[in-house]
Amino acid sequence: MIIIAITGASGVSYGVRLLKVFKEMNIKTGLLISKTAETIIKYELNEKLEDIKKLSYRYYESDDLTSSINSGSFKFDSLIIVPCSMKTLSAIANGYGNNTITRVADVTLKEKRTLVIVPRETPLRTAHIKNMLKISEEGGIILPAMPGFYNNPRDINDIIDFIVGKILNILKIENKQLKSWKV
Repeated sequence: MIIIAITGASGVSYGVRLLKVFKEMNIKTGLLISKTAETIIKYELNEKLEDIKKLSYRYYESDDLTSSINSGSFKFDSLIIVPCSMKTLSAIANGYGNNTITRVADVTLKEKRTLVIVPRETPLRTAHIKNMLKISEEGGIILPAMPGFYNNPRDINDIIDFIVGKILNILKIENKQLKSWKV
């Protein structure tokens, strides 16, 4: 199972598109959505929160620290936080597991599973960069939402798919539709 967490940063469309791609590929996903992300979803997307939750195999409440997903004995392969707010990034970098998302990230790092952080903030403060470095030094992968344009995107969906394709590449999941470079 791959866990996807959507946190309170602009760019929730990246997380929703990733969920849709995994669903199309019949890959089991668990989903966490922070309270702030719920607000941003209403603002940025023309989709209902309940419909987004249904894209996942299992939905977990972001503030339920008693959930089984918070334990190292809960088996999952990867955690992708897309988009990742600087608040969430800071909590993970500093070992502050104050909600389900940051606790699952803590478990992911301590169990040496794949953690992919997709920060969506610009410009970056030195503190943001240092927090990214801390996570990277522990084995987390920092994949900023910085799309390339060598694929000649026609619209915003192509730009979103570029980042989703990069996430799939990091996870070593083959997908011909979202290739980021044509040979």
